[in-house]
Amino acid sequence: MAATYFVGVFNDNFFKQTALIMAIALNRPHLQGYAVFIFTLPFILFAAPAGWFADRFPKRSIVIIAKLLELVAMIFGAFGVYYVNWTLILVMLGIEGIQAAVFSPALNGAIPELYPAEYVLKANAIIRMISTMAILAGIAAAGFVLDVPGSIGGVPLNRIMVAAVVICISAVGVVMSFAVPKFPAASPRAPLPWKGPIDTIKTLLGIRGDLLLAVSIIANAFFWYIASLGALVVNQLGLSEFALSASATSSLVVAELLGIAVGGLVSTRLVAGERWYRTLPLICILMALCMVSIAAMPYVPGLVRGVCLAGILFAMGAGGGAFMIPLESFIQVRPAADRKGATIAASNFAAFTGILLSGPTINLFNLLAIPPSKCFLIMGLMAIIAAAWLFLVLPRGKMYD
Repeated sequence: MAATYFVGVFNDNFFKQTALIMAIALNRPHLQGYAVFIFTLPFILFAAPAGWFADRFPKRSIVIIAKLLELVAMIFGAFGVYYVNWTLILVMLGIEGIQAAVFSPALNGAIPELYPAEYVLKANAIIRMISTMAILAGIAAAGFVLDVPGSIGGVPLNRIMVAAVVICISAVGVVMSFAVPKFPAASPRAPLPWKGPIDTIKTLLGIRGDLLLAVSIIANAFFWYIASLGALVVNQLGLSEFALSASATSSLVVAELLGIAVGGLVSTRLVAGERWYRTLPLICILMALCMVSIAAMPYVPGLVRGVCLAGILFAMGAGGGAFMIPLESFIQVRPAADRKGATIAASNFAAFTGILLSGPTINLFNLLAIPPSKCFLIMGLMAIIAAAWLFLVLPRGKMYD
């Protein structure tokens, strides 16, 4: 399942980074916001059915269906890139969003089924490292492929390569999905949540009784909002403000993702023990300081700037990994076995609502003509406010143990 996840994440990020860089290079940065909106909307609309599928049916069947859906999406995306047809590209992102929404609860729900609770944090850190490697490979490959010169039959060679890669990798993922072991359904009699997002909202409201779980879901949603917004701003920072190449811009994202992988592994030691949540405000402050530091990068000489920027993004990513992995692990472990799928899907609903909001936010920044480096200053202030909220909420009472 991890290998199947790896190739899917690689394909997602390879294609998404390709589309985002193409949008900026064609002077259509607003398409970044539209792309994020369309990709994340299925996580909100289909969170309840996706959680139901993960509880109601064997997860192997769900994975196979999801990978077949990914292949369909990539065919649309390949033609979209080949012909520079943004309608096809956005259709592909929508289908891929549905696929990812279905796949996520199946994968995340399988981890606590396979491992004892005390090992889930480490298992998540390893899975996060695997997925981060896939993201790194996908984003880095997108930048280098888009820098490939030449053409065939009047069509740029880089676009042909993108189309071929996404279809081939997706086909490999379909084949690999049949090797996923079959486990019985966790809750074969679970009723279908016909009301969709309304049922998901009811699940979230029902979590209020478990205050630490509720705070964890909110904090996780904020992290994904700020992380998604940061990824969009980094692309504009490199390509527009600092006039870097596509590969150099992708390398900045790679530095941040390397930090996330390292931070995720370190988190297994930083947040050990029953009071693991006590470190969250401090980690949030670390991320905030990194964001504020990026606002000073335009005043740093060019040669030094690249090294400083990569280092800051790495540190910010490390803080993000140390912040995210404990939250996701707790959200997986805390619910009862027959409610894990529904709770994880509800958490996805909250997280992808945050990601969804990052699209309009970047478009608002563009509308107000705020330089990308100053956007990081605003994001840093948001993170400071979040840290203060966590500091006030988390230390209260012993109900969190």
